[in-house]
Amino acid sequence: MNQPKFHIKLIVTRCINIFLLLATILFSFQAISQKDSTTNKGDSIIVIKDARLDILMQKQIAYNRMSQKQLSNGLYKGFRLQLLSSNNRNLAFKLKYNLMSAYPDYKAYVVYQAPYFKVRLGNFIKRESAEKARVQISKSFNTGIFIVEDAIEYVNKNEEATTLK
Repeated sequence: MNQPKFHIKLIVTRCINIFLLLATILFSFQAISQKDSTTNKGDSIIVIKDARLDILMQKQIAYNRMSQKQLSNGLYKGFRLQLLSSNNRNLAFKLKYNLMSAYPDYKAYVVYQAPYFKVRLGNFIKRESAEKARVQISKSFNTGIFIVEDAIEYVNKNEEATTLK
């Protein structure tokens, strides 16, 4: 009794295998014939595009790079110069005032991180520009000036010019 059931299963398995083999061969021939028909040398596609698309693409690339540096609060990842870290509040604000009057091009900040008041200067996207400013300012101030990573305020000068027009 087990013999006929086994025999039927064997026949069904062989039929399925033969069917799969034939289907594979049929589809491979179809794929080869499609490949040959699309490689005609007379067929070509000519794309005509506006030159402004390249400019737009470059602007989008620059925007994407800046948005990667943007934090969730609207500020950007950047650098500042730290000139003081002290627990003396009056000294910190006095230094900030001196920095604002000596270097009006740079914005000065007093940051309180308990128990210290830290005086920081500038908004720099690149570390190299922060280093140049550090060398310039170290001629005037004898304190140790450090470059620190911070969330900075940044407005692209090109964007500012286009929004004013």
